[in-house]
Amino acid sequence: MKSHDQLLDAYAELTVKSGLNVRTGQQVLISAPLEAVDLVRRITLHAYRAGATLVTTLYGDEATTLMRFKEGSDASFDAAPTWLFNGMAEAFRDGNCARLAIIGDDPSLLSAIDTDIVSRSNRARSKAYKPVIELITGFVTNWCVISCATPQLAKSVFPKDAPDVALAKLWAAIFKCTRADLPDPVKAWEEHTANLHARTAKLNAKRYASLKYKGPGTDFTLGLVDDHVWAGGASTARNGILCNPNIPSEEVFTMPHRERADGIVRSTKPLSYQGAMIEGIEVRFEKGRIVEGRATKGEDVFKKMIATDDGAARLGEVALVPHSSPISASGIVFNETLYDENAASHIAVGQAYSQNMKDVEKLTADEKLARGMNTSLIHVDWMIGSGELDIDGITRDGTAEPLMRKGEWVD
Repeated sequence: MKSHDQLLDAYAELTVKSGLNVRTGQQVLISAPLEAVDLVRRITLHAYRAGATLVTTLYGDEATTLMRFKEGSDASFDAAPTWLFNGMAEAFRDGNCARLAIIGDDPSLLSAIDTDIVSRSNRARSKAYKPVIELITGFVTNWCVISCATPQLAKSVFPKDAPDVALAKLWAAIFKCTRADLPDPVKAWEEHTANLHARTAKLNAKRYASLKYKGPGTDFTLGLVDDHVWAGGASTARNGILCNPNIPSEEVFTMPHRERADGIVRSTKPLSYQGAMIEGIEVRFEKGRIVEGRATKGEDVFKKMIATDDGAARLGEVALVPHSSPISASGIVFNETLYDENAASHIAVGQAYSQNMKDVEKLTADEKLARGMNTSLIHVDWMIGSGELDIDGITRDGTAEPLMRKGEWVD
C-alpha cells in the first residue's frame, strides 16, 4: 500500500502529465490555498521535470479574506485586483503559459456575512476577471482544476470526525476519485479518456435537437445549439496541447441554446458558491431564462448570483454523468462543485465553453450570440441528476430516444 507521501506525489505527477500536460518551454501559473503548499511543491517539481521554464504560484488565505469582509471599508467590496487579472490574461493569451487552479475552500466561509456585501464583491471580481475567463472558456491554453484536502473542507464533509481523521479521509477520497491510488494513474486516465471519447462520439453522431428530463421535481426540455459539439475527458486546447481541464471528470458536456430551455428543474445536491452553501434549488425556465427561482437554503445568495448579468439566468453548459460514477459511488457529498458535479448530471448558468460549438473561432461575438451561445461574467454548475432521473434525446424530427434511465446510460 502506498504511503500518503507516495500518493500525494502520484497525484502531483498525474496533474502535470494528464491534467496540464506541460510542454517544454511553457510557464505554469498556479493558484492555491496556503494549506496546499506540500502539493504545490510536488507539482512544481514535476512541472520542471516536464520542461517548464517557470512555475509561479499565487497563494490565497481564507483568514485574510474573512478580515476584508469583517474589517474592510464599504469601498472595499467594490474593489478587485484588475491589474492582477490583466496580467494573468496576458500570460495565457499566447498559449505559452499553462493554468492550474487548486481548490479546497471552506464552503461556509462567508455564511455569516451580509449577502449584499458578498454579492458586490463577487460582481466586482467577476468583472475584473472577465479577460481571464474568456480565455479559459475559449480554451486558448492548456488548463486544469484539481482539489486538495484542507482542514476547513474536511470538517464540512466529515463533521462528526476528529479534524485529523476527517482530513485523512478526505485525502483518501480524493486519491481514489482521481485514480491517483492506482498502480499507473496516467495510464488509467488515458483509458478513462478513451471511454469518454467513445461516449461523445456516439452523441455527436446523433445530433439531438434537445434533451428531455423527467424526475422528482424535474420536468424540463433543453434545446441544444444547432452546431453543438459534445466533449469529455481530455481535449486539445487552441495551443495544440491535449489536457484534462478537470481532474476528476466523469462528464460529457455540450452547449445548450441560450433561448431553448423550458420547464422546472430541481437540484439533487448542495451547491457551494463563493463561501455560501445553497441547497434545494428549484427553478422554472421560459424560453431559456430563469423566470422563477427558489432555494431551501441560501436563496438570497442564489438569486443574487443569477442576477449578476443577463447571461447569469441562462444556461451555458449541460453535462451528463451516470449515477454509478466513482464520485457518486463513494457516497460522499464533497461540498465542492468539482467533485459533486461529477457525481450527477448537471447544468451550468452563465458563460458557455466555445469548444462546444463548431467553427466558433470563425464567428464574431454577435454571430455567437445569434447561434445561441450564452455569455456571462459567471459560470456556475449545479447538480440535477440522480438514480431517479430519466433523460431522452429528441431528434430533429421530434422522435424521443431513451438516453438515460434511472441515471444510467441506455446503450
